[in-house]
Amino acid sequence: MKIRSFSFFLITFGLVLFLGGCKSGMKSPKTGWAYNDAKNGGFEYLPGFNQPTGPGLVFVEGGTFTLGRVVDDVRYDWNNVPRRVTVASFYMDETEITNANYREYLHWLKRVYTDYPLVYQQALPDTLVWRGALAFNEPLTEYYLRHPSYNDYPVVGVSWIQANQYCDWRTDRVNEDILIKEGILMQDPNQTSAKNFNTDAYLAGQYEGVVRQDLPNLDPNKTVRKARMEDGFFFPKYRLPTEAEWEFAALGLIAKEEQIDNKRMYPWRGNYARNDEKSKRGYLMANFVRGRGDYMGVSGSLNDAYPYTSPVKTYLPNDYGLYDMAGNVNEWVLDVYRPLSSVEMDELSPYRGNVFTVQQRDAEGNIAEKDSLGKIPRRNMTAEENKKRTNYKDSDNRNYRDGDAPSNIGFNSNATDNGKSTSKMYFQGTGPGQLGATSMITDRARVYKGGSWRDRAYWMVPGTRRYMDDDKSTDDIGFRCAMSRLGKATGK
Repeated sequence: MKIRSFSFFLITFGLVLFLGGCKSGMKSPKTGWAYNDAKNGGFEYLPGFNQPTGPGLVFVEGGTFTLGRVVDDVRYDWNNVPRRVTVASFYMDETEITNANYREYLHWLKRVYTDYPLVYQQALPDTLVWRGALAFNEPLTEYYLRHPSYNDYPVVGVSWIQANQYCDWRTDRVNEDILIKEGILMQDPNQTSAKNFNTDAYLAGQYEGVVRQDLPNLDPNKTVRKARMEDGFFFPKYRLPTEAEWEFAALGLIAKEEQIDNKRMYPWRGNYARNDEKSKRGYLMANFVRGRGDYMGVSGSLNDAYPYTSPVKTYLPNDYGLYDMAGNVNEWVLDVYRPLSSVEMDELSPYRGNVFTVQQRDAEGNIAEKDSLGKIPRRNMTAEENKKRTNYKDSDNRNYRDGDAPSNIGFNSNATDNGKSTSKMYFQGTGPGQLGATSMITDRARVYKGGSWRDRAYWMVPGTRRYMDDDKSTDDIGFRCAMSRLGKATGK
């Protein structure tokens, strides 16, 4: 799709501001007042804006599909009953986040958070996930993350919590880069600790940075201003995809006149794990375990050719242009795991895991002070630091109708265990005569999908799902980021 660049937008927008709304002929259809006119109060309006595609992302046009299992449930979990839903359009990373991508993040944290070394330390992947009691994997524990031979391999040993922190950091770096390229801010390599660019802090007027030039302001009371959301400079937040988004993107179903012309079990056409093209017939379509003890094929005629993970883009992309949506590494998604998620879900943009928040404001209506440390887990900070940097109140709605908020979209900053929370549903205490934990399913259990280099073909079916606690990591789980599509669903 063709989208105008931000540079073109800035030039056009600046001309509109300087020429004035009256000359542009844009007026409110409801009041008749001119837009972009300093003589008329200076209300600014940007027509025809189309969200660009962020760095590393691929546009995925949403639609309706059957979410859930499409093969026999060999484990008899019955945890993904098929159901027709609709997924709104969104963006997805073309590939999994690689070691090089993640090391860039680690480098930035170590360079900037000099006063808070724990921030860097807690972002480090667990390289010991490679250890096996009866396997010689020690070279991977030492070299997999850092050695340039593995630059383009997917990062592993990253927990769900760490993956979300990476998404937050990426959002800020991308938005900061836009402001630098458009001449609003200057490059500032001397950012340290809390004094670094944060999108929310900038928009709240709480981050100054090294200003190159402010934007002209049509408000007659102020001649210049900072960039704001209405200007279209800022991307929405990078985040993990929801389970429904991930499964939709993995299937890559593109219809002609609302008709899907081929059935598929995996992210590619057909129901087999081997390529059926004449020139590559018989080659595996993904990196997975072919059979007992067979991780890469026979010497001299290697099939998937990688005993562990493989570089991203090694195998063919699906019809959306997304690589490794099956095999290589499993991927974290945003959802909390529940065995019967598909039984009780919204039909449009289904997701389980909401924790609704509202910004706290002072008596004058200003947003409480924030900085980038507000996006670091509260466990990293002292009680005093936590008190200063917590500017959200929230309600936990991960358990639908669990009664911990006034309504399923309400807010309760003092949510308590009232008999319907997860701790009551799945935990019965450890005192005398009590059973202790009765299930591994808690609010910390997060879904991962996709199959990996360790898995058999069954797990590469997009409808299969597993779960693990959000602070755990393994040698076969990685992640990729997503972004919401704002405005037109077609992206054109």
